[in-house]
Amino acid sequence: MSTTSVQGGRYARAAGMLCRDERFHRYLDQRARAKFGADVPDGTHSEDDARDWLCRACGVGSRRELDHDARAAGMLWKIQNAFRQWTTQGGRHHE
Repeated sequence: MSTTSVQGGRYARAAGMLCRDERFHRYLDQRARAKFGADVPDGTHSEDDARDWLCRACGVGSRRELDHDARAAGMLWKIQNAFRQWTTQGGRHHE
């Protein structure tokens, strides 16, 4: 094993679960409409889209990096909290 290899841990696993969650896909669809006025119907975002969006939002190249970058892990925490708030509000954005 290379000493430069970046391994995924707790945050990478949490991000993976989030990206597989179909509710998170809907959250991204609705977020795009609410924040950008985009014409994005529910069901547009996939697991791959969610992964790509999350990596861009956290400023990492892969979810594994979340366990090795405190700033990126902090952004993941903020995203998870916004998603939790969205789910408790019945899936509505109030931006």
